[in-house]
Amino acid sequence: MRFLRVVVIIGVVLGGLFVGVDRWAVGYVENRLADRIQARQGLAGSSEVEIDGFPFLTQLIGRDLERVDLKLRGVEVAAEGRKTRLSELDASFRSVKLNGDYSGGTAARAEGTALITYADLTAASQTGATLSYGGAPGKVKVTASVEVLGKTLTHSVVSTVTLEDAPDGKGGKIVRVRADEVPGGSVPGVEKLIRRKTDFDGNLDAGMPAGLHLSSLTSDEAGVHLTLGGSNVVVAGS
Repeated sequence: MRFLRVVVIIGVVLGGLFVGVDRWAVGYVENRLADRIQARQGLAGSSEVEIDGFPFLTQLIGRDLERVDLKLRGVEVAAEGRKTRLSELDASFRSVKLNGDYSGGTAARAEGTALITYADLTAASQTGATLSYGGAPGKVKVTASVEVLGKTLTHSVVSTVTLEDAPDGKGGKIVRVRADEVPGGSVPGVEKLIRRKTDFDGNLDAGMPAGLHLSSLTSDEAGVHLTLGGSNVVVAGS
């Protein structure tokens, strides 16, 4: 009886040590992945990684993580020389194969969401337009100033924001903003001038982590919400 008690105590101690080492190891790898992702994406904000599954050490030995959840705040997506700040990007990566030095890996599949605030959309605008909520899902209000016959006129239009196939034919997506109707458009040349400021495209897809693509979007009071997905997605790297 005493022997069995000693065996149980030893088992509990060893089990506790294993759990402690396992949790330390997962914390170490989470922090390393977060640092690598932050460096890879050029974050001005923060990154947080959480690895699911227990025990972690068996996943680590096999270099195959069941699930990695990622939270990014303040990431800048660069495409075609332009930068757009994503206020939030949350993604879940499944079946992540780690690389040789454990600094990153590739996920078999991934899905997530991202948020672009109207302030960040305004900052990214190349036309000087100001963007805000358009009063309904998928709508944005665009305010811009144009010069007509030596006078500066400020117009606000309600525009539809959509996700369209990129014109290069490579399978990517672009975010397209188009005014539903232009006030004063009956005056010759005025509608064209206004649309030069209010209508634009954004190629955010090209700046996402390799393999992660835009699949849908909508808008509300907080900003424009993006849905992301993909396969063979690069989580991080050297």
